[in-house]
Amino acid sequence: MGQFSIPVTTEALPVADGDGSDVRALTERMVRGDEDAWREFHNRYFDRLWRYQIVVTRGQEEAAREAVQITFVRAARHIRRFETEAALWSWLTVLARSAVIDEQRKRSRYRAFLDRFLGSSQGQTGPPPRDADGLLLELLNSGLDELPPAERELLEQKYLAGASVREMAAERGDTEKAVESRLGRGRRKLKTWILERLHHED
Repeated sequence: MGQFSIPVTTEALPVADGDGSDVRALTERMVRGDEDAWREFHNRYFDRLWRYQIVVTRGQEEAAREAVQITFVRAARHIRRFETEAALWSWLTVLARSAVIDEQRKRSRYRAFLDRFLGSSQGQTGPPPRDADGLLLELLNSGLDELPPAERELLEQKYLAGASVREMAAERGDTEKAVESRLGRGRRKLKTWILERLHHED
């Protein structure tokens, strides 16, 4: 998937229409964990958030779909009472934009991770083609799932979260050399797993 940037204009984006006299009651019920209120909230705002994210992601439907789901998850974690429709929608758009930005950064880290493993594989002199991103990201996630939990945690902490070997060693009460060795084993296992699956795709 290609990169995209967040539009600096809100032209053509959906806006809240009216104060919505029931917003306070709805959000109060959501705060209490009322499942019917959450269903009503989802039904009321899903399409609007979808249209908003389509604009923010410049028409990239997969990115918009992921961002909408993340927006609802974050709303569930941080919901509070709102007095007006405008205030609630404004809050949701903040969550929506941050979801897109976070997903963009995550994909950039995943892309760098994949390039490290596959950039020079099978005679390649550069990274895999961009149109292969969906398959590669799927293989990366599946390959990480196949690793022992400790090895997966190490690789994700180093290459996706950006932790240093020194930090990881201190956290585990281990030596940097030992952490490097374990990272090397995990990298080799993951690379072998991914390349085997790519071979089967050919």
